[in-house]
Amino acid sequence: MFKIFIVEDDKKLVSLLEEHLHKFEYDTRSVTDFAAVLSDFRSYDPHLVLLDINLPKYDGYYWCRQIRGLSTCPIIFISAREGKMDQVMALENGADDYLTKPFDYEIAVAKISSQLRRAYGSYAASQQTRSVTVSGLTLDVDRLSLTLNGQKVELSHTEAKILEELLTRQEQVVSRDRLLDRIWDDQSFVDDNTLNVYVTRVRKKLSGLGVQDAVQTVRGQGYRLLPNWEDEA
Repeated sequence: MFKIFIVEDDKKLVSLLEEHLHKFEYDTRSVTDFAAVLSDFRSYDPHLVLLDINLPKYDGYYWCRQIRGLSTCPIIFISAREGKMDQVMALENGADDYLTKPFDYEIAVAKISSQLRRAYGSYAASQQTRSVTVSGLTLDVDRLSLTLNGQKVELSHTEAKILEELLTRQEQVVSRDRLLDRIWDDQSFVDDNTLNVYVTRVRKKLSGLGVQDAVQTVRGQGYRLLPNWEDEA
């Protein structure tokens, strides 16, 4: 049974969310002490988090960063804020999707199911680890990690998907449309800035391994990865 962790201070909304999620046999836990979100997260160990932005004590962006320090589980923001920058900030802080209040509960459940399929759908079906290696750089798609010369960085699900596309098509241009189609089921959430934000995050993860300028922007077309790093093994 998948466990959904709800960080939302609107008790009526929490009750309605839990009612709908229980119909689909999801287990849920909601936060009551908003100073102890992280300790609740640790004890519950959820598969997915629903997270509001406006919260007592600290905002959702803060808690998203804290959770990302512990886990790569999917995080969906649920907020009344409709601005483009709010959505971009959610992505920059580690979110995987964004729901604007008021929302249709069936759509909310569909988005949750989609994120759970992406995050956990493959591990039960196969014990094999899906990975891609190029010039000593190894992407472990299922374990959400990237390694080079003994160094390792952790990835979000979306970052791993982008890198999988780029690595398997090294030196080829991967169109923006292809990346969007492969990564997001519902492109109504995605605007021009969304993919840019994630590609920037991918570049930062590569930089953490000493890989600079490997992801090139091909104006008007998409992105291309050039294996310009050295395998010291």
